[in-house]
Amino acid sequence: MARIVFLGTPDFAVASLQSLVDHPDLEVVGVVTQPDRPAGRGRPLTAPPAKQRALSLGLPVFQPETLRDAAAVERLHSWMPDVLVVAAFGQILRSSVLELAPFGCVNVHASLLPRWRGAAPIQYAIWAGDVETGITIMKLDTGLDTGPILVQQAIPIAPDETGASLHDKLATLGASILPEALVAYLAGDIVPRPQPQEGITYAPTLQKADGQINWGQPATIIDRHVRAFTPWPGTFTTLNDEILKIINGSPLAASYGVPPGTLVLHAGSLAVQTGEGLYRLGVVQPAGKKQMTGQAFLAGHPQMVGARLGSPNRSQSSG
Repeated sequence: MARIVFLGTPDFAVASLQSLVDHPDLEVVGVVTQPDRPAGRGRPLTAPPAKQRALSLGLPVFQPETLRDAAAVERLHSWMPDVLVVAAFGQILRSSVLELAPFGCVNVHASLLPRWRGAAPIQYAIWAGDVETGITIMKLDTGLDTGPILVQQAIPIAPDETGASLHDKLATLGASILPEALVAYLAGDIVPRPQPQEGITYAPTLQKADGQINWGQPATIIDRHVRAFTPWPGTFTTLNDEILKIINGSPLAASYGVPPGTLVLHAGSLAVQTGEGLYRLGVVQPAGKKQMTGQAFLAGHPQMVGARLGSPNRSQSSG
């Protein structure tokens, strides 16, 4: 039975951890995850989801601030793993960890590599308008998601896909293909193959500022932006120098002869003129208030029609 040390932190990692525990030919001997962090109202220290699941399964948990020091590496070595499995761990791994186990480190990555190497492949796939994405089971090396591929499986991206819905689909998909891919790799039935040198793109870590909407873009791209950033980091604009969060909406083909970012009343709904078409405001959240429908927002502020949102000429990449 193969001995596995699992490295993972957020919700995305939980399904993969559970799938390994459930497989009869695999034994998870330890779980490495990020330290508890403040979260939620009152900011109490909160255990990451992978730790919570590990403890519920009776697995030993190690939460180092970093895996760069010799003592942390020795702790992993003491578990005598045959292979390390990584799923959204949250730290860059050095060669001292990558080479610790005889079969190295196997990673669950949420894209069809080499497209969307990096920290935010789920959001970038939607934002860029990709029609499909998937899971890559790969070996880690010292590059950024540059290691050889064991297995890939694609799924379509739905027209109404959000970052949240695609996250859940890919977490489930990764967990479904990981155990058998790992068993086959350990048995020598899968030989890792190099990634193609064509089609490389990057999905860097997202910041809150990346959520600012550029109303000069077409409504279809703005819609992808909003959906991709749901629930995090979220999208926003400004109205009278105050933040207005855009929770959801929909693109419309209609257009008015007004500058991008201008609020208009269209077919009884509050919408925004974009660089191409309208973007209907479905749910918004004004500063200091709860979420509300665009209709409710309009009812409380009818004078808003004709006002202009945000910085419509701000340059922003859509990936």
